Amino acid sequence: MAKTDVAVSATRRRTESTAECYARVRRFIDVLCETLETEDYVIQSMPDVSPTRWHLAHVTWFFETFVLREFGKNYEPFHSDFVYLFNSYYNRVGDQFPRPRRGLLSRPTVAEVRAYREHVDQRMLELLAANGGEGAKLASLVLVGLNHERQHQELMLTDIKHVLSCNPLFPVFRQRQDDAPLAQARRSWASFAEALREFGFAGDGFCYDNELPRHREFLEGYELATQPVTNAEYLGFIEDGGYERPDHWLSDGWATVQAQGWNAPLYWLKRDGQWRQFTLSGLRVVDPAEPVCHVSYFEADAYARWAGCRLPTEFEWEHAARELRVEGNFAEALRLHPAPASSDEAAGSSPMQMFGDVWEWTASPYVGYPGYQRPPGAIGEYNGKFMCNQFVLRGGSCASARDHIRLSYRNFFPPDARWQFSGLRLAR
Repeated sequence: MAKTDVAVSATRRRTESTAECYARVRRFIDVLCETLETEDYVIQSMPDVSPTRWHLAHVTWFFETFVLREFGKNYEPFHSDFVYLFNSYYNRVGDQFPRPRRGLLSRPTVAEVRAYREHVDQRMLELLAANGGEGAKLASLVLVGLNHERQHQELMLTDIKHVLSCNPLFPVFRQRQDDAPLAQARRSWASFAEALREFGFAGDGFCYDNELPRHREFLEGYELATQPVTNAEYLGFIEDGGYERPDHWLSDGWATVQAQGWNAPLYWLKRDGQWRQFTLSGLRVVDPAEPVCHVSYFEADAYARWAGCRLPTEFEWEHAARELRVEGNFAEALRLHPAPASSDEAAGSSPMQMFGDVWEWTASPYVGYPGYQRPPGAIGEYNGKFMCNQFVLRGGSCASARDHIRLSYRNFFPPDARWQFSGLRLAR
């Protein structure tokens, strides 16, 4: 499918029916999978990674479990055991097959999973056609399911990248053209005066429960770097012994460095005296102008200390981005790798690349906003129960769908996670 077939204008999306939106979002995962071989679908390279086949089945399970079982008249499940095999963490739905063992299953086959998707898609489109697709509760559940699917499309990309990175042949997931080399832009700073502002989701449209309720926060005056930290800047940290000296690291971070043997971002390796990194387009020389990617919170925090700065809070990040349009290097471009800042962007004094390219770690722990309450039922397990020992990331990445990201979107991961497309931006 051509790139122009994937991108859909904002105007057209506003006029889409629920059924059209359902078909479009579900179709994009087929675009992402079109270069995979059958063998690629079944591998689990670490406990945090799920096989691509599992992602395809799980997002389908979501619609079968939460929509068709409630609204589908006389709906018969495709397979009685799939409710157990493809449940992720919804305890109210029932038991789950252990996550670290998903890659041990050779059955159901990839073909059977695709048949499952086709079966559920057909019944979903019939249901939406029969109901006009606009019944309030039905449309709301479908919208949750489509945003859930967008999350798993991104997770599938991060997971298959980890899978392919374990292969010494460094296979190519999707070819891309080489970029024209860009000069390294000098970092500048955007200043923000102290302010009392409202934060969280506002307006119409979809948001997750963890973006609510909207509330006020006071910000002291601060400065935010106008661009994410680049590979060239991060190389300075490496060459200065950043991974060999404990003085810049949190205690748990330094213990992780020692236990895991970290000496560079994930997917970096040195060959013939030159740093290279594995990407979804194969092994490539590290581009100094690109945002550094695949670093943990521990690494982001250590770099910021080494640079004499700090990570921004999520509210500082949101305040700095509130006047910006949600535009950037997203999954629809099919580049699937962070891009250097353009010369026009680099010449400005406003924050750039706030959306797309890399998720940006913040200094904020992932907790509920003042007055937050979990939604009732199984859907309430979606976000709230993970509000412990994780940090917030903002802005989306090159693997995120453009229509899934908004100013108030809160991603979250534990501080040692590196396999996501995560980077950092400095504050002071």
